[in-house]
Amino acid sequence: MAGPSGQPEIVRRVISPHGRIEPPLRQIGTGRLNSVEFGMAEDSKSAVASAQSTGRRLKFRYRVEYAAGAGVLRLLGWLPRRASRAVCEAIAAGSYLIWPRLRQVGLFNLRLAFPDWTERRRRRTLFQTFRGFGRMMADFASFPRLNRSNIGQLMVYDGFEHYERAQKQGKGVIFLTAHFGNWELSSFAHSMYGHTINFTVRPMDNPLLDDIITRYRCLSGGRPIDKNDFARPALQALKRGQAVGVLMDTNMLPGEGIFVKFFGRLACTTSAPARLARKTGAALVLGLTLWDSRLGKYRLRFEPVDWIAAEDPEEEIRINTANFTRLIEECIRRNPDQWFWVHRRWKTRPPGEPPLYPV
Repeated sequence: MAGPSGQPEIVRRVISPHGRIEPPLRQIGTGRLNSVEFGMAEDSKSAVASAQSTGRRLKFRYRVEYAAGAGVLRLLGWLPRRASRAVCEAIAAGSYLIWPRLRQVGLFNLRLAFPDWTERRRRRTLFQTFRGFGRMMADFASFPRLNRSNIGQLMVYDGFEHYERAQKQGKGVIFLTAHFGNWELSSFAHSMYGHTINFTVRPMDNPLLDDIITRYRCLSGGRPIDKNDFARPALQALKRGQAVGVLMDTNMLPGEGIFVKFFGRLACTTSAPARLARKTGAALVLGLTLWDSRLGKYRLRFEPVDWIAAEDPEEEIRINTANFTRLIEECIRRNPDQWFWVHRRWKTRPPGEPPLYPV
């Protein structure tokens, strides 16, 4: 094949991480294949074979993971709720003992947040957090069995009037939330009651598992928004008068968030909800799903969130993002055993600061 200069082209193909051969990139040749170019061609063949082999291994692993994950979900969903929760809480308790990395991250975070606590209290809190994960897993598996008539067995509203007032403003609702209690249930149950939630998600590495998890999440009418393509779907949802749910408590990469105080330390935090609210005038509510041991079910608690005006637009974004984060911190302080302590929330540091985490 001739290039623009009439010389033959050497065609190189780019190999994706999944073993697919991407469209070719062409390089103008010298008129003949010299020894260097021949070696490049041979290397390319070797790379193709290696990438295809890697792709096959990944596909096999994905299928195995999917078969195991889907089988466990169906089994747990088939069991009575009490038995399913008992099994999952036992698994979670075992994970606390045999998964040292998560345990170490959780205890490190608790030391940062509660330096005055005893180590025993931190361990007890983290253990209860793991048990909560188990309970959430069991309840997630039961989603296919839930409907409008029985969802109340799992969750009740607390402060729904705040959400209703926000919705009546007619500009959509920004639903601020966190990895707290049973965050999967909040959007699921709220959508089940007829209040569609468009929730942000990060696609899983395994596309087969991602598909079944997404299907479970959407059984009640909720709609996922890929966090990497957030703006347009979120604006469209608000224009329809629906709610957009955003998890406010995950560490953001440099350049993706802004630094605000969280438990007295700067944490890189998404500014998307504040920017969205400023642009659209949408109402804001804080919605967290807490486990209530006295009721034996969850409470989806809504609290109103006021917008704080400022003259400078970027300062306005920062002030409100800091306020959203403060509200979440207050809830965590009241119920510390219900937050996601195993996430490295303070991983991203301001320029010039050393890493906080030992690993």
